[in-house]
Amino acid sequence: MKLSISRSRRTAADQALDANALELFARIAQAGSFARAARELGLTRAAVSRRVAAIEAAVGLALFARSTRSLSLTEAGRRLHARARAVLEAAEGARLALRSERDMLSGTLRISAAPVFGVHVLAPLLARFQSLHPALRYELMFTYRRVDLLREGVDIAFRATARPPEDWVVQPLLRYAVRAYATAGRAPLDGPQALADLPCLLVGQHEEPSAGTWVNQAGERHELTLQAAAWGNDLDALLVMARHGGGIVLSPDFCVPPDAGLVDVLPGWRLDVQEGEWIQALTLGLPAGSETARELLRFLREHLV
Repeated sequence: MKLSISRSRRTAADQALDANALELFARIAQAGSFARAARELGLTRAAVSRRVAAIEAAVGLALFARSTRSLSLTEAGRRLHARARAVLEAAEGARLALRSERDMLSGTLRISAAPVFGVHVLAPLLARFQSLHPALRYELMFTYRRVDLLREGVDIAFRATARPPEDWVVQPLLRYAVRAYATAGRAPLDGPQALADLPCLLVGQHEEPSAGTWVNQAGERHELTLQAAAWGNDLDALLVMARHGGGIVLSPDFCVPPDAGLVDVLPGWRLDVQEGEWIQALTLGLPAGSETARELLRFLREHLV
């Protein structure tokens, strides 16, 4: 089959198949899915789908064979891909030639994150990123409040959420689990039910008993209601209490490094949290999104994913 474009469609096809579109096409083919390509390009999945639909409509041919689980090239798509890949390689070569200039990032990044992630994970990595880009400045908003990126002028937000806004670009950044920790040397508990008889230290408002579900690696589930012995919005203070024998603290595992003086007293069990199992990085799509924020994300993904 020969890839051809009728004269009546040639003008539209020329516009649809400019260098940017060919590079996009090559990146999608390379990624193997619209969702992955969208994350790499800083676009929403819907935006990528619209761009591909525009290209296919202009040339009058299907370029991708879609199914619920996979994305592959049609015969016409494979023929176009050979040309598109050459455009992609040329574009990447040009970017490489300008890399030293691009790498000198400057300006101010406005960053929002939950305090537990911001302090224990993000801050050390920001220090390393800043050593690479000393002209870059950061405004840090470590809060449990869910900010609106567009309305509040935030470049990037790090959030534990299973339902991110559809019009924002979402990248899974760090998988985590909430576990039960106590001072080092404490013997493992027989099961989640043992927590009901122990002083528990919980993040958030827990004046009243709190219900939750614990899940183990075999898929077993255990419903449990806990009465907090201490609670509040400062997890670090609760971690210190637990380290000094003040109780069992429920904490994301990324807040408890091996040298923290704490041990997991329910090995194999985790608390089932409504926010999901991933810290997501949220940015605005192009053109509103910050290129500097995307550079930071690339750096973080290299160190976390």
